Amino acid sequence: MSPLWLLWGATAGFIVIAVLSWRLFTYFRDPKKLRRFQNMSLFSGITNIPFIMVAHGGHRSEYLLKRHRETGAGALRIGPQHISYSDPRAIKYIYGHGTKCAKDDSYVVTAGTHFHLADVVDKADHARKRKILSSAYALKNLEEWEYKVADKVERLIAQFDKRCTAPLKDQRIPHPQDLNVNYRAWTNFFAIEAIADIGLSEKLGFLDRGDDMCDALNTDGTRFKAPFRDSLYISNEKTSWLVHSYGWYKFFDRLTPYMWGTYKRAAKASRNWDGIHLARSQARLDAYRRGERYDDFFQAMLEDKAGKPNNMQWGEMDAEINIMLNAGSTTTAIAVTNVMYHLLKHPEILAKLREEVDRALDPDEIIAPYDSVKNLPYLRACLDESLRIVSPTTHNLGRVTPPEGLQIMDEYIPGGVSVSIAAYIIHQDPAIYPEPEKYIPERWLGEGSKKLQPYFLAFSAGARGCIGRNISYLEQTVLIASLVHRYEFALPSPDWELERLETMNMLVGDMWLKVWRRDIPGLEKEVAA
Repeated sequence: MSPLWLLWGATAGFIVIAVLSWRLFTYFRDPKKLRRFQNMSLFSGITNIPFIMVAHGGHRSEYLLKRHRETGAGALRIGPQHISYSDPRAIKYIYGHGTKCAKDDSYVVTAGTHFHLADVVDKADHARKRKILSSAYALKNLEEWEYKVADKVERLIAQFDKRCTAPLKDQRIPHPQDLNVNYRAWTNFFAIEAIADIGLSEKLGFLDRGDDMCDALNTDGTRFKAPFRDSLYISNEKTSWLVHSYGWYKFFDRLTPYMWGTYKRAAKASRNWDGIHLARSQARLDAYRRGERYDDFFQAMLEDKAGKPNNMQWGEMDAEINIMLNAGSTTTAIAVTNVMYHLLKHPEILAKLREEVDRALDPDEIIAPYDSVKNLPYLRACLDESLRIVSPTTHNLGRVTPPEGLQIMDEYIPGGVSVSIAAYIIHQDPAIYPEPEKYIPERWLGEGSKKLQPYFLAFSAGARGCIGRNISYLEQTVLIASLVHRYEFALPSPDWELERLETMNMLVGDMWLKVWRRDIPGLEKEVAA
């Protein structure tokens, strides 16, 4: 071995020993008095490495729930400066309206050149952004864009119609050749196309072609093709591995192109994703400069309803398109896969839902009008119960205590400490949701459902809750009502399980189904008439 390599090795070893020694010293000096909290693991109070290792396993929220239960700790130290809570009383202190907590450094280190609405930390800047964007996300505005969602449902149904098979007879398990609809992939195409049309008036063509290859743009102006889903999901997986040591995130992120295996693949996916949202933003801006005006989210960013410019910077607009295409497609796609999975695992619930939907729609109605189904109580209950069991975003959303510190329940937490609650942990609390592992839509009906709302974190909570929840509900409601009205579905087998992987979202695996047309009561009579 050359002297140079020996020097590099000795230097690296010295740095590691120095950092760990300092961390160990700080742990015992305990300037913020955090040693009073139970550690997630032996070294969690010293380094973030244990939680990074858990994140690599792809099920960190499930692991956190297990550790909270095993230790009996309502507050668990998951890193030197991070406390995870399982006590639902902490929600209002951390996420509630009027909280003094701000988004923690996980949002800062993962931001691009400009913050978007979801990662902006400064409260005044957040208020400015929300004022500009709230009109675009308002339910009244979204209902005017329903035709864009309906168009995507129609294209999805055209593909399902092509793949319909004969009804499932006496056997409970479909023939393998009849499992010809990858519901996860097709509904993912649906969610991506819907948000691209709502946001940018762009027709991506995924539902017509059956693939997600799209144009991407390098910063030097050169163009290339990239897969939308892999670019987004693998990029987010990399972030979920590395982000938990905030101070080291950017350093390790810069190293990933030079690393091995999945890291190198993830670095390429990140470059692809940057090119995908940049291409969408640039194309829409070019159209605006040509004098083209469209009724979409981008137009609402550029100008208010009176036509007055909002004067958002270019990097800021691209950042908003980034998060809109990311969160606006991922969460809805996961949600509609999860709810169909739960319905097929519980035929009696699906039958009850169909009765409600069939009463609301004409027998020959193909696409459910939002006005006809938006207030169906059992449909909404089915959606919310699925969002509760496994939310598209299950993990801890970090907040940081203000400089003067914060009282959380009966504990004073010093300033500069990250605090969080995983939606998955609260949604699995039997004191709030009896038999939490079971899919029980009825829990969301009647007066009892009002008591559950403060503990429903599928869209986070408080002033920083998800601004896109109305879009997601519109898409979920119209799509699920249309599909259960028109089709029958069968899983590969009654005991088949959906695979899940937690990254920045709780991703779901492929779901191959057998699909056939329903024999809808009253259809023949309506057609004959």
